[in-house]
Amino acid sequence: MSENLWEHRTETGYLTGTDLAGYRVEAIDGHIGKVDKHTADAGEAGVVVDTGVWIFGKEVLLPAGCISSVDTETGTVYLNRTKQDVKDAPEFLRERHDGDSDYRMHLGEYYYGRTML
Repeated sequence: MSENLWEHRTETGYLTGTDLAGYRVEAIDGHIGKVDKHTADAGEAGVVVDTGVWIFGKEVLLPAGCISSVDTETGTVYLNRTKQDVKDAPEFLRERHDGDSDYRMHLGEYYYGRTML
């Protein structure tokens, strides 16, 4: 895959400067939670998704490359991942989120290993 997983892709409809926090999150096969935190920093863009009771309150960090589209009218982020992909994802570690390149590499390896739809 040649594109950077940690960048917003232009075809998603994401508008620079839009804060996705609070948006509903839909996987390919259904609702999985809401965006708790959004980062649009160059090379580090992604969303922290709070899955709520669906998988017992787990939070996961999804690289921006996992977003297939953004609907600002309905406040919804659509993923190119399944619910199972999100459920199996490494849990979000707040203490390692900022500036930890090893953590991002670990997450990238998980997401690169799954087919993007």
